[in-house]
Amino acid sequence: MAISLQLERELGRFTLDIALESQCPRIGILGASGCGKSMTLKSIAGVVSPDRGRIEVDGRLLYDSAQKVDLPPRSRQVGYLFQNYALFPTMTVAQNIASGLRTPKVQRQERVQSLVAQFRLEGLEGRYPAQLSGGQQQRVALARMMAPEPKTILLDEPFSALDQVLRDELQQELTDFLCGFSGQAILVSHRLEEVYHFCRELVVMDQGQILLQAPREEVLANPRRRQAARLTGCETILEAAPVGAHRLRLTGWDVELTTAQAVSPGVTLVGLRPNGPRPADGPGDNVVEAEVLREIAGPFDLRTCLTPPGRPQTVPILWNRPAGTAAPRWLYLPPEQVLPLEE
Repeated sequence: MAISLQLERELGRFTLDIALESQCPRIGILGASGCGKSMTLKSIAGVVSPDRGRIEVDGRLLYDSAQKVDLPPRSRQVGYLFQNYALFPTMTVAQNIASGLRTPKVQRQERVQSLVAQFRLEGLEGRYPAQLSGGQQQRVALARMMAPEPKTILLDEPFSALDQVLRDELQQELTDFLCGFSGQAILVSHRLEEVYHFCRELVVMDQGQILLQAPREEVLANPRRRQAARLTGCETILEAAPVGAHRLRLTGWDVELTTAQAVSPGVTLVGLRPNGPRPADGPGDNVVEAEVLREIAGPFDLRTCLTPPGRPQTVPILWNRPAGTAAPRWLYLPPEQVLPLEE
């Protein structure tokens, strides 16, 4: 499976302008609300049309503004799972599943019963969406999406409205479902753990543009840009200046650090994730002296804000310290956890 996108669309002050090519079967698009990720999915599905561009999926041209090609949604072989599932409230489970089918009645009924069994909806065929739990509604939406046998499926923040317990349960169900799907799946979310859980390749978006596209492990190891680092869990962003190929200085902390990633001339920042620092016994390479500015107690750790001794106005390092441990005077920042960033 392969996908190739070039999309441009202007909406007031917002402009979507992206180019994406991938042969990965599981793609995650990560971005904050309003960055254009849902608009990207809707463009692929044909729910909205870009102003300009081209969309090709698995060798099939779905949209090309230059050639005036714009296939209707029903002809694109693309399944779309909406954020709120968008089930028809006045239709039963069976009717919702059948709503996208354009086959003779007998074949339609056979297909619905097959999907009811596949998604464990037996006994619910006559119920309406309001009579279903959140998990049941998602399974109905998945069954409806898969009824026409799409080659590509699009998942738009499928867990955004769920509590943590139900989210964990449905994530596992969706993982099991995707394992049996041979086509391409694209999932968008503002939550790193969701896209990381499902996808092999990550696309990081911000303000209508793609900041980064790479295998998920590479994105975490080297987010490269400030916003990409923020979206992938770097809660500490500090000003820095290059001093070597793998060396930089934290200007606010007045200390030099070694990095695993190469330091380019354009680097002006360092990103640190809160689970990266470790206690140290004393001074050394990649060790900073720090004192506690404040702490916030959590159920399993202490969210600790650390600043250089006597300089509380310095931008702090945020560290999730294990509960029940004393705050050390010295903190080790492993080179692989010191992430050089450009603006």
